[in-house]
Amino acid sequence: MTNNRLNPKVDEFLSKADKWKEEYETLRKIVLDCGCELTEEFKWMHPCYTFENKNIVLIHGFKDYCALLFHKGALLKDANNILIQQTENVQAARQIRFTNVQEITEIETVLKAYIYEAIEVEKAGLEVDFKKTTEYIVPEELQIKFDETAALKTAFEALTPGRQRAYLLYFSQPKQSKTRTSRVEKYIEQILSGKGLNDQ
Repeated sequence: MTNNRLNPKVDEFLSKADKWKEEYETLRKIVLDCGCELTEEFKWMHPCYTFENKNIVLIHGFKDYCALLFHKGALLKDANNILIQQTENVQAARQIRFTNVQEITEIETVLKAYIYEAIEVEKAGLEVDFKKTTEYIVPEELQIKFDETAALKTAFEALTPGRQRAYLLYFSQPKQSKTRTSRVEKYIEQILSGKGLNDQ
């Protein structure tokens, strides 16, 4: 592992990690030892490895596990059947999850093979075929508001597909109808202003 490829922001992230520190360091070493000239970056508050400015794999952790996240994991063959779709709404990315260092070191050669394959996917210019916004279900509570206010439907349809998807996923999440309704109502003005869920 040559030091000129280590990103100081990742060093800092690892020095502050109180959970999964050893696992992160092991994953980092495996990724950088691939000999595949990945660039170590720090994105979304996590170590991220890119090839020619394309995101290949990210190291991240949660309460119950840490993981390697392949940005276009849906396109990998997954010969070992170890890739996990985090939630049903995640279309492109896939994780390989770990709960200890041993689990990582046991499949080091497999991980490297997956990383090589992920780079080949990028080199080939393959893209994940995302579901179109029209394939997402419009929650009933939002549809009611559309029926009540034509301007809201028009404003929603004028949003970019990504913004529409973000709203549809966010509005659909709660199990209770009243929570879904309150979410819709909270964002009516924002939609009418042509803004996305996270726009200020």
